[in-house]
Amino acid sequence: MVSIKERLKNGIFTENAIFVQVLAMCPTLAVTTSAKNGIGMGLASTVVLMGSNFVVSLLRKFIPDKIRIPSFIVVIAGFVTLIQFLMEGFVPSLYKSLGLFIPLIVVNCVILGRAEAYASKNDPVSSIFDGLGQGIGFTLALGVIGIIREVLGTGKIFDFQVTPASYEPALIMILAPGAFFTVGILMALLNYSKLKKTGKGNKRISDFEGCAHCPNKSACSSIK
Repeated sequence: MVSIKERLKNGIFTENAIFVQVLAMCPTLAVTTSAKNGIGMGLASTVVLMGSNFVVSLLRKFIPDKIRIPSFIVVIAGFVTLIQFLMEGFVPSLYKSLGLFIPLIVVNCVILGRAEAYASKNDPVSSIFDGLGQGIGFTLALGVIGIIREVLGTGKIFDFQVTPASYEPALIMILAPGAFFTVGILMALLNYSKLKKTGKGNKRISDFEGCAHCPNKSACSSIK
């Protein structure tokens, strides 16, 4: 059995669905207009991830290979329907705010991908924690993006004013362009941090190393 710590670390950092694998961009860009929306979508997806991973893992030896993907989708749809009813009953404002993106969790490539790549090949306990790790990573990413966009776009977090009264909100941050700006900048910063940590960010390519495989190198005057 794979260690729980490894599964959690893998989902949160090593294979973060948004910042590393660049998956689920549609809900990421659309629902993160506020911290509440981002965290709400992340938590809903986490429950579906854990539940569907567990059931898929339990049934992995009984599902025929030819119909495994439709079978996974049916399992995921069952959990999404349950989450949809619970959110409508207990958090109607969040349910209304997320709208169509709740049922679209059914076809979220992160959830279907974990069912296919991990849960269908591993034991139920490891699969649950794989779903938990992926869900936490997804929720943290959505939450951070939502907080940044909400603060810059409205000056608030969870409807509490956090900026000076003189601050002029940048409304573009809660519109579609703001989502692209935020995700792009965060990805760039994370990639730069990784390169600095490994030392590759400051590695200089030798003068002609980049030309080694060029088909025109023999005719290039710069290396003669």
